[in-house]
Amino acid sequence: MGAVYQQEAHKEYCKHVGKKLILGAIYALLPLALLHSLLFRSIPSQHDDDQDYSIPSSQGLRAFACEPLGVPRRVSLLVLRVACVAKKIEEKGVGLQHCDYSNGDWVASTQGPKYNNTSCKMIRTGQNCLGNGRPDTGYLYWRWQPRECKLNEFDPHLFLKFIEKRHIAFIGDSLARNQLESLLCLLTTVSSPVLKYQYGEDNKFRRWTFDPPYNATISIYWSPFLVKAMDTTQGHNKVYMDSIDKRWASEINTMDMIIFSIGHWFNKPAIFYENGRVLGCHNCGTDNSNHTEVGIFDMMRKVTRAAIDEVSERVYKHREIFVATTTFSPDHFEGAWDKAGACPKVKPYEDGEKEIGYVEREMRRVVVEEVEVAAKVVEEKGRRIRFEILDVMKLASMRPDGHPGHYIHPYVMAKGYKGPFHNDCLHWCLPGPIDAWNEILLELIKRWEHEESLNKGLVRWLD
Repeated sequence: MGAVYQQEAHKEYCKHVGKKLILGAIYALLPLALLHSLLFRSIPSQHDDDQDYSIPSSQGLRAFACEPLGVPRRVSLLVLRVACVAKKIEEKGVGLQHCDYSNGDWVASTQGPKYNNTSCKMIRTGQNCLGNGRPDTGYLYWRWQPRECKLNEFDPHLFLKFIEKRHIAFIGDSLARNQLESLLCLLTTVSSPVLKYQYGEDNKFRRWTFDPPYNATISIYWSPFLVKAMDTTQGHNKVYMDSIDKRWASEINTMDMIIFSIGHWFNKPAIFYENGRVLGCHNCGTDNSNHTEVGIFDMMRKVTRAAIDEVSERVYKHREIFVATTTFSPDHFEGAWDKAGACPKVKPYEDGEKEIGYVEREMRRVVVEEVEVAAKVVEEKGRRIRFEILDVMKLASMRPDGHPGHYIHPYVMAKGYKGPFHNDCLHWCLPGPIDAWNEILLELIKRWEHEESLNKGLVRWLD
């Protein structure tokens, strides 16, 4: 059985390498094809009047729906195909500009948000800043603008088209939920999702569907460590590093797109287990002083790698799947959580005005490194798993004005409540800056869709 598997794996690898070599040769031939075509067009043949100038019919050319180029038959079919591929590359917009969406600025905009607390019913009370009486609205009139390219406004029709007959899953902590609810509000502007089920404390597991013609599914899976974890009455979490959270992992092959988002729970007190023994603890406290203090960066790296490996191993061999991991989103607490001025800013930071902290930078580095390694591995194996980094750290760090603050409760100031106030300077108002995360997500999906489309056409042609 093992020998057969190895033979099949070797055969698949050779096929992948062969296709990569052929694709490389094709792109090398593109300028030669153009020159060849021009030279032969300029030298008429004595038999040109009898020539058929259309491209011979073939399955490969039909796959690209290539139009006749009107060149003499003496130009080889291979060169014609190469020219055809070049034409389709240009038409499809494949090879879209690879933009660093993480490097940019918040620029003032006269155009407000695409939804509000009236048009979107998915906004939970804690993020409903407008509905809870936040008096200033200036935080709504900023757009993230990358320095290398243009970031398009969110197109709900296009996003729904991309997830048509697909299942997109958000997996992680409450910021994953925050981003999911932003996405649902953006999509609600053109189509209303139908809640199919919800369970768990605070509805931590929910699923929505969109009616035809989209037939799309969107889910949220609560999994703040991505691996198995348990709350305890002793005030710390028990985290089992070598046991993936099956609540999401068991459904991987129902998912077509995955967005992982973790980080903040690693700052909480926790005991980490591996191979049935205590690996160490974080913020152990006096009750667990006999355990070794472990670095949260190593723990986060382990679970990020475990989740990525789980996807790579469980996804069926020939399935295509998109997996984005969101980088760490810093909070903006200023002083104690119960003080009214915990996050009082009313406009974004300018670039360089506020330095990102060491912990936040390391959290980001862990994710970036693990995703880059995973992307390289699956490419070498010829797998159709797309690993992407949804890098939001910088744009999030520059928006201290976008949090609910003490407007997590309705009209708390108008009711004459004098405090102490509970402030939320971690999650984001809806609408708010987090909507930009989904604009970037759409661009990443768009690029993946274009490249997958071209790849399918080339595979049909080369096969």
